[in-house]
Amino acid sequence: MRAYCGLHELGHAHSVEAWEGDTLVGGLYGVDAGGAFAGESMFYLRPNASKLALLHLIEHLNGRGLDWLDIQVMTPHMYALGAKLISRDAFLSRLEETLAGASTLFPCHE
Repeated sequence: MRAYCGLHELGHAHSVEAWEGDTLVGGLYGVDAGGAFAGESMFYLRPNASKLALLHLIEHLNGRGLDWLDIQVMTPHMYALGAKLISRDAFLSRLEETLAGASTLFPCHE
């Protein structure tokens, strides 16, 4: 937990949250690795709340020019949402290309 708090303070770890009034009902968090986003975990207390947060994240990343995110492990849940498994070589190539672009996914002013 301390590591993620430290990454958050440095502007690298981010959460995308779904709220119902004053209650956090779902979301996800992950790390911006220099313009590539690695999702770490999702949770929900209300049906579809984490899916809503994921949709918002995907729209945000698309708006910044990123058309993919690293989910790290294919799960039935992510597969049902449209995730695609790619080879390690394809992943490393995509990662290298993305990092070369040095996009800012989460500017400080947001």
